[in-house]
Amino acid sequence: MAKSALQVARAKYEPKVPKTLKGIVEIQEGKPTESVSDQAAIKALFPNTYGMPIIRFAEGSKRVDYAPINVGVILSGGQAPGGHNVIAGLFDGIKDMHPDSRLYGFILGPGGLIDHKYKELTADIIDEYRNTGGFDIIGSGRTKLETKEQFDKGLEILKKLNIKALVIIGGDDSNTNACVLAEYYAQIGAGVQVIGCPKTIDGDLKNEMIETSFGFDTACKVYSEVIGNIQRDCNSAQKYWHFIKLMGRSASHIALECALQVQPNICIISEEVEAKNQSLNDIIQYIADIVARRAEDGNNFGTVLIPEGLIEFVPAMKSLISELNEFLAHHDAEFKMIRKSEQRTYIISKLSKTNSELYASLPETVARQLTLDRDPHGNVQVSLIETEKLLAEMVGNRLAEMKTAGTFVGKFASQVHFFGYEGRCAAPSNYDADYCYSLGYTAAGLIGSGKTGYMSSVRNTTAPAAEWIAGGVPITMMMNMERRHGELKPVIQKALVKLDGAPFKAFAAQRDQWAVNTEYVYPGPIQYFGPTEVCDQATKTLQIEQKQ
Repeated sequence: MAKSALQVARAKYEPKVPKTLKGIVEIQEGKPTESVSDQAAIKALFPNTYGMPIIRFAEGSKRVDYAPINVGVILSGGQAPGGHNVIAGLFDGIKDMHPDSRLYGFILGPGGLIDHKYKELTADIIDEYRNTGGFDIIGSGRTKLETKEQFDKGLEILKKLNIKALVIIGGDDSNTNACVLAEYYAQIGAGVQVIGCPKTIDGDLKNEMIETSFGFDTACKVYSEVIGNIQRDCNSAQKYWHFIKLMGRSASHIALECALQVQPNICIISEEVEAKNQSLNDIIQYIADIVARRAEDGNNFGTVLIPEGLIEFVPAMKSLISELNEFLAHHDAEFKMIRKSEQRTYIISKLSKTNSELYASLPETVARQLTLDRDPHGNVQVSLIETEKLLAEMVGNRLAEMKTAGTFVGKFASQVHFFGYEGRCAAPSNYDADYCYSLGYTAAGLIGSGKTGYMSSVRNTTAPAAEWIAGGVPITMMMNMERRHGELKPVIQKALVKLDGAPFKAFAAQRDQWAVNTEYVYPGPIQYFGPTEVCDQATKTLQIEQKQ
């Protein structure tokens, strides 16, 4: 296979790790833990894995002799940069425990476990994928591990391959599934440990023990480079407003991090929109007012960052989508029989008055996107809604009204962009390469110490890697009860942007200045070689949170 010069050079990179991981390690256990909320309900559902202590690895005095162990690994959900290094760290970790240990990868996600599709990951395969982006070593998938039938089917192949531990690399849903699986296998005495690793570029799997999910650093650096390039073009041509949608359905961490890196004129934060009960009209007016203010200074250009899930955070839009979901669930066949040219009128006639008026006010393209096929759970597919086009078109209409009223004197032309897949499989930054390798090696340590129902945890990551703190956190500690599809279920609590948190406050303190002035920052591409302050820095979010 042909390789680029960068691929060849990156293959030689040796990830930096906490000094407590390589060498003689001992386990330190903290106090018993409890879930973030709904303690009684979570404890009742997870009697075998609830209340376990937080684990911390420390330098030891005596090397432990380990028997060989067979381990399985699954990549679950959307891709995130660094997944290959988690697997490499896991491989090196179990081989360090005993050279006869073996690693098996299940193909295309959790479905591979159920369907018994796997391959052994040997040293020559692992070496091909060190420090590379993507999940193509074994592929990923979105099959949910939820039923006893699935668990039992998976156990058949685990027993056949003599696999004693399974590592699930995924986001909050995947790690919730890992927790349920760990509990079931503990309950029936299956003799299989289950360990999770925190993955998602969205950044919404984080808490006091999980500083960041892997891939977030790299993805934000990729997006920030391209936004910086657009801002340079924007400031050069001085004739376009660029509306840029960024991945992040449930939380605005990516938009906030990119804003802190590039200093755009406008960045909308979904959580703030919801907290302030803002309407779509409020957002449109906010953007239009900034466009008009910049036009007074002769600046008919700018950048607007928009989180992917914004539409669902606008309370009025949330209500509209909810009613649409409910209506189409019961009248989908009837709706599909109607001519496309008449579908909009049909929907308007069937909705409640408030939602009907809002739906009628939307541009034709967006109105149609709201009625497209639902996801497997019956929900509108938010990523298919072109929020960037919606805002650009509606801001243009508002500015035309303001021009007639004499409150806008400039010109307005827009360009739209959506950055999502571009960041998910990038070659991991040094931070993610190091962090992911450490997560994998830590998972091996948790397996060696006989733990199950834990998530691999590496903290203090704004310090040099040697000083990082490795260990494990019980997954039950992160859980709460949430209503999903009409019933209460235990799930890992999603971490949204905290409006009283230091990163948002840092952004809010500067955004009015960025809005009027042109204070763009151009981060440039990810640097893999050179001064540590250029190559190894963590995200702005982490630096601000840890007051670096």
